[in-house]
Amino acid sequence: MDIFFHLFLFLFPHNFSGTETNKIIAHFKIINKQFPFDSDFLSIPVYNTMDTHAAITERRSVKHFDPNHALTDEETNKIFELAMLSPTAFNIQHWRIVNVTDKALRQSIKEVAWNQAQVTDASLLLILTADLKAWEKEPQRYWKEAPQGVQDFMVPAIHQYYDGKDQVQRDETMRSMGIVGQTIMLAVKAMGYDSCPMDGFDYDAVGKLISLPDDHVIGYMLAIGKATEPARPRAGQLPMDDIVVQNTF
Repeated sequence: MDIFFHLFLFLFPHNFSGTETNKIIAHFKIINKQFPFDSDFLSIPVYNTMDTHAAITERRSVKHFDPNHALTDEETNKIFELAMLSPTAFNIQHWRIVNVTDKALRQSIKEVAWNQAQVTDASLLLILTADLKAWEKEPQRYWKEAPQGVQDFMVPAIHQYYDGKDQVQRDETMRSMGIVGQTIMLAVKAMGYDSCPMDGFDYDAVGKLISLPDDHVIGYMLAIGKATEPARPRAGQLPMDDIVVQNTF
């Protein structure tokens, strides 16, 4: 099966959507009934093969989600696996992603989030938080696979960079949550789903609802799922000259 399928993709190169790929596999299944061949490939989860540029271009903040659609465990785990590959300074991986699956908790969060429907309707509601003190919690684990010389240099450097610098610690968490959130949004778009980053909620109230530790902060929430309505047209993109500064202001 692998040979025939990959030969097809080689002869007809294209960034197939998840639906298109599933249709192709369905046709191969029919062929396989008449001409049996190795079918191990059919058990492999299929994800949308949208390229990076398309995912960036087509990602929009969607407000309306199908409340009856659920992501599979495989899809959810894949999102988290990809999110965890996001970069962080000193590799401290200080994001803590709260996956809110409890319906009653979702409803309580909705009530302190201006009753926005996506809080309860989305397949996933993720609260992106970060540990301000991750830098001092067994920092050697962040470099445990590195050569000993690298460990000897990097682990003490973590302490030197963050110790006694509360603002630096907080700034670092915000940078990291921004990066991991974009990773997640592009990943779910590439899988055929949509998302909506949200900061329209009472941060203190949500913190209490999820029992946020004192040394953690909330960045924002992400609603993820199957859109029922497209996003509105882009409201007003600035020209590149307003955004890109060559060398100095």
